[in-house]
Amino acid sequence: MGNRHKKTKTKKKKKKVLSEQEKNEIISQLIDKEKEEFQSQIKILILGTGDSGKSTFVKQIELIYKDGFDQTKRNLYKTSIQNNLLVHTQRLIQGANGFGLEFKDENLEIARILLKLNKTVTDNEDYEPEELFDMIKTLWDDESIKDTFRRRSSLQIPDAAEHFLNDIDRIGNEDYVPSDKDILYCRIPTVGIKEVSFKVNNYPWKLVDVGGQRSERRKWIHQFEHVTVLIYVVAISEYDQKLYEDESINRMIESYELLYNTANTEIFLKTNCVILFNKMDIFEEKIKSVDPICCFSEYDGGFDYEKSKKFITDKFIDVATNKSRKIFPFYTIATETSTIKKVFDNIQSKILEEHMNTLGLIEKI
Repeated sequence: MGNRHKKTKTKKKKKKVLSEQEKNEIISQLIDKEKEEFQSQIKILILGTGDSGKSTFVKQIELIYKDGFDQTKRNLYKTSIQNNLLVHTQRLIQGANGFGLEFKDENLEIARILLKLNKTVTDNEDYEPEELFDMIKTLWDDESIKDTFRRRSSLQIPDAAEHFLNDIDRIGNEDYVPSDKDILYCRIPTVGIKEVSFKVNNYPWKLVDVGGQRSERRKWIHQFEHVTVLIYVVAISEYDQKLYEDESINRMIESYELLYNTANTEIFLKTNCVILFNKMDIFEEKIKSVDPICCFSEYDGGFDYEKSKKFITDKFIDVATNKSRKIFPFYTIATETSTIKKVFDNIQSKILEEHMNTLGLIEKI
């Protein structure tokens, strides 16, 4: 047995020792392969203020180019959607009280009950979820709540709330499973950094989404390195709304200043920029009755859709323009999958051409 043991030890020692030249060749090959993979990948950094619609855009990319949303994700969204229904209703009640609107006599007690409840549907021991949703449905039919929703620009109630409030029976059902549309409409603030890798026509892309709230923005700078293009999302309809974090600041002014500061960051000066003017459907309706002069004092186009659209577009393009960067503006409705598919087809075509130019794979025209 001793001889066999010695024989085994001898075999272990007979490993091939690589020369320094062979080691260097292998390392060089690995570096070249990594460099090739890195250069071929297009990295998109998507930025915007909170509630601009950038995370909805990211969800659309997952839906179009990935596997969509599995059951685990749908269950998570179910909880958020149902809790949001309660929170939106509580804010509407507070808004109605603030506007001095009166509820129907039979709805006064419902409003009082809902207002004092915990913001998580399943944490309210005195009422079953079905009872809560019945109360929410009753109150949503109260004219004071309808009137408050029409005046929501001064409140922190997302436009998408109407999608859910109009479908309470389905959403409040015990067996409710969120549809793709529900998930697109559901707002959950992005916390931290989310990366989505996908392929378009076998070409690798990486989309990096970071939180839009003020507390999240300090993380952006670490994501600027090796970015192929910036996609900046502007909620064009929010020119008369205030920030969730600070109700003394106009949302569009915040977005405008954020783009200025981002676009003029040294590491970002030569990076091309796509500006997505989102929520065009809401903007088209709002401009009929709300003058953008409330946001930009120099605007003099009144309630004209085309004039206001051009004015806001030019403001954002001007603040991001320099001689080393190209700007590509697009108009979107982030909750419409077909619209986002068309827009991203155009975006990826322009980005890919610029990226290949940069790598010297095609001649610049």
